Amino acid sequence: MKFKLDENLPLEIADAFRDSGHEIDSVQSEGLGGASDLTILDRVQTENRILLTLDKGIADIRLFPPAQYPGIVLFRPATSGRGEVLRFVQETLPDILSINLQGRLAIVSPRGIRVR
Repeated sequence: MKFKLDENLPLEIADAFRDSGHEIDSVQSEGLGGASDLTILDRVQTENRILLTLDKGIADIRLFPPAQYPGIVLFRPATSGRGEVLRFVQETLPDILSINLQGRLAIVSPRGIRVR
């Protein structure tokens, strides 16, 4: 699978995805830091990449219907510290990768993964 890491997630997360055999790039490495949600989502659409984010606004299915995108994964860890977010994503990675994310929004929280 191909992923794009939003700027609000630690860059080290990319290593975990690469180690699992997946292609990943980041909003930051492409000079899109500070870009609007629509700009980011247009890019993932063009590149056919699944977006990984902490941005709750992108999870508004009225504004951004999941079926229009390659997939969106919204992480909702219990706390927002950098280390906690990194640990949370690494722990949930196997479960995330087992889901068909195409055209779906997956919300990953400590209670589990909800797919819409």
